Amino acid sequence: MELVIFDCDGVLVDSEALALDVESAMLTAAGFPISADEIAGRFTGLSYGSMLAEIGRDAGRPVPEVLSQEIQRAVLDLFPAKLQAVPGIVDVLAGLELPRCVASSSDLDRIRLSLRVCEIEHHFPREAIFSAQMVRNGKPAPDLLLLAAERMGARPTDCVVVEDSPPGVAAARAAGMIVVGFVAGGHTRPGLDDRLTEAGASAVFATSRELGAYLKKIPASDS
Repeated sequence: MELVIFDCDGVLVDSEALALDVESAMLTAAGFPISADEIAGRFTGLSYGSMLAEIGRDAGRPVPEVLSQEIQRAVLDLFPAKLQAVPGIVDVLAGLELPRCVASSSDLDRIRLSLRVCEIEHHFPREAIFSAQMVRNGKPAPDLLLLAAERMGARPTDCVVVEDSPPGVAAARAAGMIVVGFVAGGHTRPGLDDRLTEAGASAVFATSRELGAYLKKIPASDS
């Protein structure tokens, strides 16, 4: 193997649980009723823009841009005081010998803020951070993961992707990469492990300890 590609939200940082409550409350108050559970079930792994576009289609009217911006600000305002790394992931990163990068549906500013707040930014230099902003089609399309592999100098078939959402798993499969599911985040709902398996994950890990043990067994490429 040449590269481990981590999703960010829900894999490295436990941001999804914070975002779900804010998004649900603010959308519902503005006349777009939706629960945190529904957001988690339908939209985890998709870009924020894709989520709002679909919610707008369901409602028969677009979500106003001003509301979109207000929600994003409200979520980010919580990060400095409340955002934490996913339990145990710091140890996984510290023990990982393979090259690694981040490929996330979030925008670059949010990814960098998340890594900085959780004090794991030193594991991911700027050239190892990839956002859906950088490609035409986000997950479940393979574009973002293929870009990450290309920029990191790795062959897609020699990449392992760690994902917490069916769209992310689908993207990895479409890219021809090995993908494993990871359900240690606070946003995890019952049945997510089964959904990840159905989407094509070769294994699903419930704890960082399990994930770390798996990654340590992967031999590095000699090329």
